[in-house]
Amino acid sequence: MGGGIALIIFLLYNQLSIWLIGLMAAAGLLCLKGGITILSSWPDKKRKYQILIERNAVNFRPDTFTEFMQAPCGRLLSRIVLKDLGISHRYSELRHLRKPFTAWLYENCRPRHTVITYHRTISDAQRSNNDAADPPGDNK
Repeated sequence: MGGGIALIIFLLYNQLSIWLIGLMAAAGLLCLKGGITILSSWPDKKRKYQILIERNAVNFRPDTFTEFMQAPCGRLLSRIVLKDLGISHRYSELRHLRKPFTAWLYENCRPRHTVITYHRTISDAQRSNNDAADPPGDNK
């Protein structure tokens, strides 16, 4: 987010060609969008931080960190919680909770099989035509 603001300020104080200004403005807006996206997830991160603090305040429970050890942002949150609890040396105990990327892919990206069933409705007129065309006793 700071990069986006810096690019926009740079544009305001320098005389550049219109094309370069356009490219830099686009880059600045992209950086701002990324920063806003990150900041919008802040309330969720605070809630997860509070949950981990409450669960591990009395006793250290490695099982509560399982969900958070699967992604880089969750591992960072785990480190911050352990540091705030004063037990950052216990992060090594959580490393075995991190699943390999291939195992994560296998669990979350399984192929799905879709079965589509068609029900055909036969009118009385079509039924009588089909009965006349098929001789009795000739069951296929």
